[in-house]
Amino acid sequence: MTEDAPREAAASPTPVSATVLRLEGLGDLRIGRPVPKSGAWAERGAQTGGACRTVSSPDHPGVYAIVSEGKVRRITVGQRSDVKLAEGLGVGSSEKDVKKWFGGFREEPHKYEDGPAKYLTAPNAASGDPALRFEIGRDGKVSLMHVGTMPVLGYVEGCA
Repeated sequence: MTEDAPREAAASPTPVSATVLRLEGLGDLRIGRPVPKSGAWAERGAQTGGACRTVSSPDHPGVYAIVSEGKVRRITVGQRSDVKLAEGLGVGSSEKDVKKWFGGFREEPHKYEDGPAKYLTAPNAASGDPALRFEIGRDGKVSLMHVGTMPVLGYVEGCA
């Protein structure tokens, strides 16, 4: 290793975590923690105020978070987002690809779409630890991707 190596690594333009959804969260937005005071995450339209609210950021189009009891409980990635999991999966990925990476997920029928639409939820979701949940559309592709803790991870209508 040369003396220049640490400086080169530190100079990378955008941290990977800025567009990679992890069980811990997305960038500085972390599951189980308050919304960061510095940053662009804020209430915009949708569900605001009260015990449960949603926040979004112009830096992450198509992504919103559910905040309950003052802490981020779920992050949802939708259609207009380029955010993906470290495995490369994101909105538009096939159910087949999801099952390659996450074969033991529990399947449930989708509440608003006919089959083969469904929810695929991590087997550890009931533990209270952060977990993944995918919504698969009738076309067999990921329509929404969530990371969070139950019961909020399982909500189908924002804060409900």
